[in-house]
Amino acid sequence: MPQAGDSVISIRDFGRDEILQVLAAAARMEECGHFGLLEGCVLATVFLEPSTRTRLSFASAMMKLGGQVLDFGEPEQSSFKKGESLSDAVRIVGGYCDVIALRHPWEGAARLAAQIAGVPVINAGDGANQHPTQTFLDLYTIQKVKGQVDGLTVGFVGDLKYGRTVHSLVTALSRFDCEQVFVAPPSLAMPEGLLAELQQGGVSYSQSEELAEVLPGLDILYCTRIQQERFADSLEYERVKGAYRLDRTLLRDSGARESLRIMHPLPRVDELAPDIDDTPHAVYFEQARNGVPVRQALLALVLGKV
Repeated sequence: MPQAGDSVISIRDFGRDEILQVLAAAARMEECGHFGLLEGCVLATVFLEPSTRTRLSFASAMMKLGGQVLDFGEPEQSSFKKGESLSDAVRIVGGYCDVIALRHPWEGAARLAAQIAGVPVINAGDGANQHPTQTFLDLYTIQKVKGQVDGLTVGFVGDLKYGRTVHSLVTALSRFDCEQVFVAPPSLAMPEGLLAELQQGGVSYSQSEELAEVLPGLDILYCTRIQQERFADSLEYERVKGAYRLDRTLLRDSGARESLRIMHPLPRVDELAPDIDDTPHAVYFEQARNGVPVRQALLALVLGKV
């Protein structure tokens, strides 16, 4: 579990017990509120890629604990426009705050920032690499809606090649007794390196291109959009966009369990139909709300307040 002064960079840095401790801390935050716990502390949000849920939930988490938020603003309006390096910017921002939430398009940017910032850095997404706070809120959601993480069959569908939320959650679930099922077209399949890690760790998984045939066996389905911004070749994106669409008809015709719960890190495009929103299957809006207590817990932990 993170201690005072620690950074949160990758879910790979956390073992099973540490993950469960963070989830327990989030549950306490949700139950008790703890307003005033971070009074006098300042969070700097440095988001160099677009964000809605992550950025706002970090700000909400900090303010609900009595802290303040210093927002970096849009990159086009910052000294990055003048050619300032990430290293220099992070050193400067670290002098104005107690903790930094950083989103950056470069893989490894958060770990670099943590080495030089002088304050804890929380990775809010670095390219197609990791998104650890999203993973903690995903696990927290699974634990809340299913009562446990162990013993579940969790499916992933969509962009499994570039999806950092998928990569982080798959790694985290490998710490638990879960069956994992990956559904994607060949061009967006799970990276071979990550599959090799699962094999080495003895993790049970399977792959398919057909969503309908795997739905009946799932406890959780984690949907992702096809991320146009990650494609270097626009033609490749055009070939795979709309590859999967989940709606009530598919759930009914495939024989999906009534107990199936559907998650999505959002935003969605056309891969998840609105006609699922008011069914018991849909937990993605609750999932987004869970970002607040989870990020409250992580902020309090790295600032040494719990």
